[in-house]
Amino acid sequence: MTAESMSYANSKTQIIKVDDLEYAYRITGRHSTRPIVLFNHLAGTIDDWDPRIVDGLAAENKVITFDNQGVGGSSGITPTSVGEMAEDGIKFVHALGLEKVDLLGFSLGGAVVQYVVQNAPDLVRRLILAGTGPAGGIGIDQIPKLAYQMQLRSLLTFTDIRAYLFFTRTENGKSEARKFLGRLKERKSDLVDKVSISAFRNQLKAISAFATEEPSSLSEIRHPTFVANGESDIMVPSVNSAHLAIELPNAELALYRDAGHGGVFQYHKDFVSRSLKFLSKDEAPSALPEIERRMT
Repeated sequence: MTAESMSYANSKTQIIKVDDLEYAYRITGRHSTRPIVLFNHLAGTIDDWDPRIVDGLAAENKVITFDNQGVGGSSGITPTSVGEMAEDGIKFVHALGLEKVDLLGFSLGGAVVQYVVQNAPDLVRRLILAGTGPAGGIGIDQIPKLAYQMQLRSLLTFTDIRAYLFFTRTENGKSEARKFLGRLKERKSDLVDKVSISAFRNQLKAISAFATEEPSSLSEIRHPTFVANGESDIMVPSVNSAHLAIELPNAELALYRDAGHGGVFQYHKDFVSRSLKFLSKDEAPSALPEIERRMT
């Protein structure tokens, strides 16, 4: 791994080949050897990570963002199942020569991360699950319908769809949406392609399949896990975050006030602070879940 940077806005886009595929990725945080790999949301590329999240985590960790197969700067065809996406992610991590990593999965990325830890448990040290839920979770089957509805609304109002999907429609929520979208524009060059229509549809197929799966036994995931979300998530209803925190044996939960699916972006300072504290631990946590409703 080369071309490391302390600023996500300036981190170099790199390519690594795995068999006949090319994965686009970036590394931020050259002063740390502890790697955390980030898995992104529906239609999200490496250009769509909030730089405050990446730079904040990079203060104490080596942060690796990447585009999975068929997304953004990576080649191939986007899988139509979360399990296949997880296998791609595992291949990518192995290709970097990493033997143990922390994982952060946001939204669809959180579903993928759950498969990664189940399929390759020895590869993972700690998990952060943001704005996501378990297989067969409440309301997840409505994501495709909601995505298309908000896509139309976005086109009619000339407003980024994430303002509707990630944030509440209160004045505070609208203000935080503008701030978040502004931060995404800080990177001026070395950008990757937007997600194609075919990749987007394949991701929706994967989400639909995930939504109708029989729930897996979350109790088998013994890894320490930090679950975070807004209290008013319309994409992956927030009750799913509570479900994860209760069912995962070693989990803690933070829910953010007047925040939606992108609550971790809206409350990036608190989220980064809690994540750094969580990731810095080496000892195993208590066996019972610690559930905290954070109203900041």
